[in-house]
Amino acid sequence: MQLPDFPWDSLAPFKERASAHVGGLVDLSVGTPVDPTPEVVQRALCAAADAPGYPQTWGTAPLREAVAGWFARRRGVPDLDPDGVLPTVGSKELVAWLPTLLGLGAGDVVAFPEVAYPTYDVGARIAGASPLPMRSLTGLGPLTTAGTPKLLWVNSPSNPTGQVLGVEHLKKLVDWAREHGVVVASDECYAELDWREGAGPGSVPSILDPRVTGGSHEGLLAVYSLSKQSNLAGYRAAFVAGDVTLVRALLEVRKHAGMIVPWPVQQAVLAALTDDEHVAAQKERYRLRRDRLRAALEGFGLRVDHSEAGLYLWSTRGQDCWETVAALADRGILVAPGSFYGSAGAQHVRVALTATDERIDAAVARLG
Repeated sequence: MQLPDFPWDSLAPFKERASAHVGGLVDLSVGTPVDPTPEVVQRALCAAADAPGYPQTWGTAPLREAVAGWFARRRGVPDLDPDGVLPTVGSKELVAWLPTLLGLGAGDVVAFPEVAYPTYDVGARIAGASPLPMRSLTGLGPLTTAGTPKLLWVNSPSNPTGQVLGVEHLKKLVDWAREHGVVVASDECYAELDWREGAGPGSVPSILDPRVTGGSHEGLLAVYSLSKQSNLAGYRAAFVAGDVTLVRALLEVRKHAGMIVPWPVQQAVLAALTDDEHVAAQKERYRLRRDRLRAALEGFGLRVDHSEAGLYLWSTRGQDCWETVAALADRGILVAPGSFYGSAGAQHVRVALTATDERIDAAVARLG
């Protein structure tokens, strides 16, 4: 198995350079939350701290029902069967292991967007399958049995670009996938953070939306994480949902492998999913940071592309991304080069909103 080097290791010299700034480092290179975990979630975790027995791999019925209720209330998916829900140890774990859990291996193809989170590629490699970055379905060319993907990843809102795929686009993907027997997995972890005018619950369509699916979740999986909307990255709290048959197949492997979300975390997830107030409050924090930072980046000469949703500003000065990384490091600001996300991102940088107000203010001042 040939895995790529962990990309963030190559940022070390630029981090050192940025850290030398008189005002200290402003790290906007990773999307790790910095704000407190909501009290309602902390209380649920503490109340479940006495957990001497093994938890259920599948999660409790109330947890799975809460996920289904959240999909109906927040994502425009009224018909999710709670039996098609499975808690996971964060979403990155599921992304990395899904090809293996689905039984893919040598000779199988895993397709994903050409500008994408690196773990889609890594997950294919772990399984021994072939990773295939793609711009569009037409880019696959004439299909053969060997060349047709077994798994197609969709990511909307995108990490890193923040692009949102509409209902018509998703329906076209689903129709094509069903015609060719392809499983579609949609990474939707930033769906609550839609910055477009008039955005609200359901404004980012899910792959499970009935307008997309035609009323059937066959062959479809949606992946979601509470790391971003609820500041739970440290809890590793996420879930996958959709096709009941596929979820049950994943469950069987995960039971054998001991891939279980701890009981206190399961209770924290239930609390987080049934409280919308903390999500709205966190989104407003990010909106204020985003507005200030975007204006400062544009004043510094960068153009922000896409970035309709999510926690990043996909930015370019029309030059090699590492030149932009260096220019910002000279201002004490560390960002991620777009090349981390594929060669098509080589002229962009990804700028995260996940820093304190004080650090965002420092970045804005330096860019000015």
